[in-house]
Amino acid sequence: MDCIAGVSRKPWSLPFTAEPQEVAALRRSVRLHLGLWGLHGVIDAAQLCVSELVSNVISHVGTGTPATLVVSMSGTRVRIEVHDSDTRALPVFLDAGLDAESGRGMALVTAVSDRWGVQLQADRKVTWCELPTGLPSAEGHSGDPRVNQVEALFRGYGCEPERLWPAGVGAVAVVEEVAIDVIVDVLHWLRVHGRDSDEALDRAQILFEAEGE
Repeated sequence: MDCIAGVSRKPWSLPFTAEPQEVAALRRSVRLHLGLWGLHGVIDAAQLCVSELVSNVISHVGTGTPATLVVSMSGTRVRIEVHDSDTRALPVFLDAGLDAESGRGMALVTAVSDRWGVQLQADRKVTWCELPTGLPSAEGHSGDPRVNQVEALFRGYGCEPERLWPAGVGAVAVVEEVAIDVIVDVLHWLRVHGRDSDEALDRAQILFEAEGE
């Protein structure tokens, strides 16, 4: 089957109200979108940054403030932005001690990000940070050797490797169908050569699950 082009990692935004109970939902949204982008390795750091940037709005701008979360790619980095309407309350880095109960938010953001900053616009403040992904390009993948091998194999099934990274459920379904075609063809090859395809599947599943532990 032919593989249609995957969608690039397009920016997305999510309006929210700065309330403590909103943080968990925002973290889930970040996990979902970064997972669809294939950026599993950066999810924990991204969730931490979202928590701290949103908590900063709650603490220093005020509970109930209308705000917006924006996640995008900045080159090979993941860029996280939180927009709010208060241009006066600016986040600052505080060298808080280990026992401090507050003031460590931006220190944590500094620790896990490549850089962060604040942009003041006419009607809003944008607090942002950028996280390293290790990608070779904005639309690339992490360089896992097995991923490279599979993508090379997919070329024979009408898929360009650099276009495989999905940014939506529809693209995921397309890539999954191609993967199933590859597996079926391998099973046919084993049967033609007198091997037990069911046994091969069982062994592959065992190895796959063992490597995931």
